[in-house]
Amino acid sequence: MIRLSVKKPRLTLDARSYRDLRRQVLARDGWRCQNCGSMRNLQVHHLQTRNKLGDDAMENLLTLCSQCHAKQHPRLDS
Repeated sequence: MIRLSVKKPRLTLDARSYRDLRRQVLARDGWRCQNCGSMRNLQVHHLQTRNKLGDDAMENLLTLCSQCHAKQHPRLDS
């Protein structure tokens, strides 16, 4: 018997909706990096990256400062 996996549609938001979601994530995380606690240069990180079918969904997003975010993507540092 062959099993076929059904792909779940990935949630990707338009720019305006993503900006709103980004603000919600920053507020949820208390405007602090969830790794080091910094309140400077905050960015929103996808836990499961978009290129690996990660969603633009609240539960897949985390606030990180730019330094901690760069550590999550080491090949982008160069």
